[in-house]
Amino acid sequence: MILSLFLLIESTVSAESFSEKFDNQIYASLLKKHVVGKRVNYDGLKKDEKLLDEYLAILSQTDIKSLSGNTLFAFYINAYNAFTIKLVLTKYPGINSIKEIGSFFSNPWNKKFISLQKRIVSLDYIEHDILRPKFKDPRVHFAINCASKSCPQLLDEPYEGRILETQLDSQARKFINDKKNTFIKGDTLFISKIFKWFRKDFSDNPVLFIKRYASTELKGELNSFGENINLEYLTYDWSLNR
Repeated sequence: MILSLFLLIESTVSAESFSEKFDNQIYASLLKKHVVGKRVNYDGLKKDEKLLDEYLAILSQTDIKSLSGNTLFAFYINAYNAFTIKLVLTKYPGINSIKEIGSFFSNPWNKKFISLQKRIVSLDYIEHDILRPKFKDPRVHFAINCASKSCPQLLDEPYEGRILETQLDSQARKFINDKKNTFIKGDTLFISKIFKWFRKDFSDNPVLFIKRYASTELKGELNSFGENINLEYLTYDWSLNR
């Protein structure tokens, strides 16, 4: 059903609606309208789903080979996030978590429903076969959004190649300095399970990465422990980030 839905999206959007130069104007307007802080207004996005479909069709027909560097990096981050929204909307408002979209044999991330240049791929493919191995930048974990409360928040603007470094730094800093995601209690540093699941992406040293983006106060606390700090990983809340 999901596959046929995206084939329909591609076939119904006219060729005239695709500009020769790729841009994110539609997506920018949707994010500005429906993302406030950590919350995503899925009710509003459901009403604007036709606009989202137009943007997804643009993504699907973009000549990826014409993109490179940070422009390509930003393209795939936006694709991951926009198609995640669409996946949620296919079942919304009947779900409270993206994980409810999965089944006994599959999960939402390995569903092949994303059309990119006539290939049908999954969110897992974008993350684990493109974003992580190709760009090798751990900050991507704070840019892609899994539609859940414990995920780094969805940025309220598209990622753009020309400002991507600033955007990625900002997202990492924002997540790490949120006391719901990172805090010290006694001799233990409590951090997101993102650092456990993708420990190798952080050079097997999440504390060093955290220090790089920590506030002066948090960095001072971490330095006072030296190497003698215990790590605990916080329970991940998979409920929708609405």
